[in-house]
Amino acid sequence: MTSRAERLTRMVSLMKLQLRLSEWQLVQLRQREQHLQDEEIYLVGTLNGAELPVGSSSYSISRRLAATSVGARALQAEAKQQLGQVHAQSRRVKHLEQVAKGVIAGKQREAEMRFLEEITGAHSGVRDWTSISS
Repeated sequence: MTSRAERLTRMVSLMKLQLRLSEWQLVQLRQREQHLQDEEIYLVGTLNGAELPVGSSSYSISRRLAATSVGARALQAEAKQQLGQVHAQSRRVKHLEQVAKGVIAGKQREAEMRFLEEITGAHSGVRDWTSISS
């Protein structure tokens, strides 16, 4: 059976991968949000311009602007939620890393204590043997 330290280390690595995925998703949301904002700027500029593009009416452009604005607000809300998720995952990863470090340190201390006990036990055996032969 694998040790607790090994299981915790694997969990930390898995959680870090999940965090990276969440960060990537956040970046994708931000890029889509930026694209919609750019489109809003273009549409507002088109409506304020002297001439409308060929085949477009001010009504169709304003309808498109309204739809784009709604989409941008929805993406902002989704990005805000994703950011909260990224922060929560980051805190969980840090906490689990600390727990894993504590377990690993405890395991190392136990190994050092066993080693010291073996050394002191071996030396006391040598002392007992030398006192008998004298």
